[in-house]
Amino acid sequence: MSDEILEVIIPPNVLKEKVGNDAKGAIDLEALEKAEEVIASLAGGYLESVAEDMRRMDEAFAKLEAATGDRKEELKEVFHESLILKGQGGSFGYDLMTAIGNELCLFIEKLDKAGPKEVVAVKLHIDSMKLVISEDLKGSGGDKGEKMLAGLQQVCDKLLVGP
Repeated sequence: MSDEILEVIIPPNVLKEKVGNDAKGAIDLEALEKAEEVIASLAGGYLESVAEDMRRMDEAFAKLEAATGDRKEELKEVFHESLILKGQGGSFGYDLMTAIGNELCLFIEKLDKAGPKEVVAVKLHIDSMKLVISEDLKGSGGDKGEKMLAGLQQVCDKLLVGP
């Protein structure tokens, strides 16, 4: 056993010094309200912008579907488009779009390659996103949204884990 003495060094909490003990001053409520107003004003244009995003997703999927080999590069493009759709959905009240996009991203991340069954699973996710928009399924999409998401998760689990 050594006779060394350990010294514990506690770094200063500079964030606490900047914010102070009163957390009320940490948030600019006026700026927060202004940001919420901007997001609300953009919500009407979401359905227009998501149409363009879905067009790019369709193009990425067409490349994936036509590709041969492991399809890794094409999967990356679908993943990128899914990230965009996932990120914007919840911001404009389409939480189900975000959930489906997240499920698709997780599925793609776990793939080493994409065969015909995996391509079909990707297509199911894309078609589900289109359904969310065409039926204006805001929030979680209710019972229909829950069933849709559960079905997609089952498909992914079956393909990734096997029977």
